[in-house]
Amino acid sequence: MAIADKLLVQRQRHLKWRALDWLELALMILCGVLCFGFSLSVTADIVTRTIGHPWLWLQEVTSTLFIYAIFIGTAAATRRNDHLYLTAISEAMHGTPRLIVEVIIRLVVLGVAFCLIWYGYQNYLRGFGSFRLPSGTPIASLYAIIPLSGVLIGLFTIEQLVNGLRNGFDHPEPPEEDAAPGLTEAQMRAQP
Repeated sequence: MAIADKLLVQRQRHLKWRALDWLELALMILCGVLCFGFSLSVTADIVTRTIGHPWLWLQEVTSTLFIYAIFIGTAAATRRNDHLYLTAISEAMHGTPRLIVEVIIRLVVLGVAFCLIWYGYQNYLRGFGSFRLPSGTPIASLYAIIPLSGVLIGLFTIEQLVNGLRNGFDHPEPPEEDAAPGLTEAQMRAQP
């Protein structure tokens, strides 16, 4: 099984465009790299402080990786319907009530995406007036991911709205395959 097959969620496929699968895959890989880098930088920070020779720039790296992982992860989770989504309410309904609730939920998420874009961009511009120590990097480098995340969340929400209104939100999900491999015919004959 290819890595793409493992990272792409097939659940609620009727709400997704195949053309955006590459973006979901890239975001998932980027999240993994960011989380690994975050863990590595925290470990290195602890080790360097313990031996008495701290690398102060590691705190900047750690906070940047953490913030980027949060906002990239939020965008990826939106595409996968794993975040910013109230499934318990909508999945308990069918027909027109479900359609209304699904649309309202996605409009709220679209509002959140707009706020991320608008206010995130304002913070990004203001961030050029403040600097991180010890590197002197503008704090805008931290804020740059916020409007980008808002754009991705908005894109994925529009994708779900369009496909949900076109195909319906209420589709039965195929049964998930068990993680354990099935028994072969020889193994079944060998059992008592």
